[in-house]
Amino acid sequence: MVTSTRDRVPMNTDACINASIRRKTENNIAYFASGGSDAITRRLAELDDEWDIERMLETNAATATLIGMTLGVTVSKKWFVLPAAIAGFLLQHAVQGWCPPLPILRRLGFRTASEIDYERYALKALRGDFRNVSEAGTAGHALAAAES
Repeated sequence: MVTSTRDRVPMNTDACINASIRRKTENNIAYFASGGSDAITRRLAELDDEWDIERMLETNAATATLIGMTLGVTVSKKWFVLPAAIAGFLLQHAVQGWCPPLPILRRLGFRTASEIDYERYALKALRGDFRNVSEAGTAGHALAAAES
């Protein structure tokens, strides 16, 4: 079964881990809401630098693949099994949203891009970034707000 891009990782994550990630995000929003516009701006910059789970999985897979290929060339051809297995896991993740490192990374708190965006847009709304959109209601205003 192929799930939506947005939902595939949360659907393959234990409910208590999803709840923990959601609680942490909501606590962040509440904390920075009381800190004013400058605190929100600083937090938004931090969110821009946060690695989502996809980036972390890609980095880990590429690193392990390079190690497996290097060991396959220099030590034993048996090491070529590692990059082949990793390719299979990446395909499984792309289609189903699950792969062996996923539960570990989720427990470590890595969020999906959608989960990061949830916090980002809540903070932007608190800061008032979308005020002009609701007042003017034009596509141009919406695009300008989305870029901010």
